[in-house]
Amino acid sequence: MMISLRKSLRLQSSKAVLLVLLLVLAAIGAAPGYLSGKWRWSEPPKVATLSQLTKLRQVGLQIPGWQVIDRKTPQVGEHKWLMQEITNANKDKAIVLLFPQKGNREQPEVEWSDVNGFQNWETDSDRSVDFTVKNPATKVTAQFFRGLTKRQRGSAQETRRQTYAVLQWYAWSTGGHPAPSQWFFADRAAQWQNRRIPWVAVSILVPIEPLDTIEQHWSEVESLAQTIQSTLMSSVLRP
Repeated sequence: MMISLRKSLRLQSSKAVLLVLLLVLAAIGAAPGYLSGKWRWSEPPKVATLSQLTKLRQVGLQIPGWQVIDRKTPQVGEHKWLMQEITNANKDKAIVLLFPQKGNREQPEVEWSDVNGFQNWETDSDRSVDFTVKNPATKVTAQFFRGLTKRQRGSAQETRRQTYAVLQWYAWSTGGHPAPSQWFFADRAAQWQNRRIPWVAVSILVPIEPLDTIEQHWSEVESLAQTIQSTLMSSVLRP
């Protein structure tokens, strides 16, 4: 009985020590906000590159090795996106849709279904892919699929259905991912250092033949994605 009581006391003592340790860690984390009179979560730090993000929406993105042949700002769901049609020296063509962060409190809650609905697509071959950029070495995860425009019912003349290899992700300074939750964790970690993680939603469309698989075009899509991620990181995602 005495042994059992001692074990119980030791267990309770260990729990008490752990609780005190957690309270101390929480107090240390909250101290900067408490001393300044501002709680970090109620008033997060400002996004340092907000002006660059605003300029990106206004003038577009210059992508090395590619020339912009048309630029529009279509309404996609509840947001206006920047849409650029681009071509390179080999006469390859692509469409790039960008939605930069607009405000300090705006989170990447863009529904990819809005983009897909805007394009009037049927999709297949969906999968998750990774690519990396250099200087600094950064890993990005994106969603990769084939988009096929639907036939227009009741039209006097049926237009040719267009097929695309599509890549989508949220780009930020230390990586990228199609899931907003991944940005959320990165941004919360940065806020403890009084920083923010700005973001840009990216959707790349590369025209392909209707019977082509997206794997046939991965190297082309990956190269363009790496260039866009690297350009964003060096221009609007880092202060």
